[in-house]
Amino acid sequence: MQKKYALFLKVLKYFYNAGVLNEIILIGSWCMYFYKDYFSFKKFIPSIRTKDIDFLVPLPIKSKKKIDIAGLLKDEGFLVTFNKRGYMRLEHPEIMIEFLVPERGRGTDKPYPLPHLGVNAQALRFLDFLVKNTIVIELEDLRIRVPHPAAFGLHKLIISKRRKTEEKSLKEMREALDVLNALIEQGESSKIKATFDDMPISWRKKALNVLKESDNKDIINILI
Repeated sequence: MQKKYALFLKVLKYFYNAGVLNEIILIGSWCMYFYKDYFSFKKFIPSIRTKDIDFLVPLPIKSKKKIDIAGLLKDEGFLVTFNKRGYMRLEHPEIMIEFLVPERGRGTDKPYPLPHLGVNAQALRFLDFLVKNTIVIELEDLRIRVPHPAAFGLHKLIISKRRKTEEKSLKEMREALDVLNALIEQGESSKIKATFDDMPISWRKKALNVLKESDNKDIINILI
């Protein structure tokens, strides 16, 4: 894993030097690498097994600067690949980078072009929720935007049932519970509740249903 972490930090530095790091949000499991610094009260040890790294690009696009992300990472051994639906990936033997945007309207399964970055992105539901709830974590002179742990955990609960396999669903649920329970231990139950109350009712029901299945009464009692 150390090779993955080292390469990941190198990618962030490339993005920082190109002026793009402040325009994107790191989401997904790799956020947990940075939450270990957020949870100062205890030794929060993230267990990251996936090589997939997701960056969320908020809409509408505000930047007028054009950057060739594939070109930035070419010398590090990243190759541009496309899946069956045309979504672009930057692949390396250690990690794989993808870009996402919030889904709007009825949604589409077509790639969303991001010409200012030289890539395309997949549009997914529930991502505007993460855009609205971010924090900045500093590491090695870098300022990385990530979802607030409360938003991260609640979002993971919602999407866990949308995963195609039971293994992936359980992984999402486990990460959600790890982060939410860490927030409770740190005395931030009120932040979980406030973030939950800001969600649409249908989303709240989804999150509560997952928690009831896992019989996690501590978190349920905070939310209801």
